[in-house]
Amino acid sequence: MCGIVGLHLRDPELYPQLGQLLESMLCGVVERGPDSAGVAVYGDTRRVPDGHAAVSVLLPAGTTPEALKDALAGLAPVVTPAGDTTLVAAPTGVDALVAAVRTAFPAATVIGSGRDLAVYKGTGHPRALAETYDLAGARGWQGLAHTRMATESAVTPEGCHPFSVGPDQCLVHNGSFSNHATIRRDLVREGVTFDSANDSEVGARFVASRLAQGEDLEKALLALRETFDGFYTLLVTSADGFAVVRDPIACKPAVIAETDAWVAMASEFRALASLPGIDAARLYEPEPGKVYAWTR
Repeated sequence: MCGIVGLHLRDPELYPQLGQLLESMLCGVVERGPDSAGVAVYGDTRRVPDGHAAVSVLLPAGTTPEALKDALAGLAPVVTPAGDTTLVAAPTGVDALVAAVRTAFPAATVIGSGRDLAVYKGTGHPRALAETYDLAGARGWQGLAHTRMATESAVTPEGCHPFSVGPDQCLVHNGSFSNHATIRRDLVREGVTFDSANDSEVGARFVASRLAQGEDLEKALLALRETFDGFYTLLVTSADGFAVVRDPIACKPAVIAETDAWVAMASEFRALASLPGIDAARLYEPEPGKVYAWTR
């Protein structure tokens, strides 16, 4: 059992409140996943300045953020530690920054990258981690969060959600894929590499491969539905999109709320209850197997 929340803001006047709203939503699903928590924020220019790429990193044991900053000095990086995660932003390309981090510290794990995205992952109580990430202080136009109760892999930062394996892409998952090992082997044969034993990472790598082939979120998730067995609710985000899908028999809970100002989803309604305008929102449970997608 895990908890998922996501918020896609349509009204720019709400952008300064993104973090506060997302933290309130996260606290509404704490009991669903006390092992660890992860967060992704889109559009916070204080974390990822305009004209910069950003990479979120889990550094090897014994490596400090200061050592990473020194190793990347030629790129003039802004390095910000937040618990297990270190966020690096620099005025360069995304691929160049990812390559520089991996060259400097081959044992580091890149957990997110893009021009509009900051990802944070760590183990511990979700409320404490929200404070570590300064979630309440975040601004932007879109965000998601996940609280984890581990069932398929160890409780480690690498196993936390979201899984962000393509530029400005994130996936969070409540459930379990029963045929993930087979799909993992297929992806490995295609040259895909993995950072964890988590079944959810297989889903994220599959979606990333479809997006890289030019599909949009809706088509990529329809392909996932046809390929993966198991029970799941997924929230997937991109540089301009927000999408939700449940398995064909809808084993895992989800609720969506929409107003003219925002779209939100959560594993439980209580996570949505404090959103502005919730009393007038259109509320519904996603239908089994149907992909719901919104674009910026």
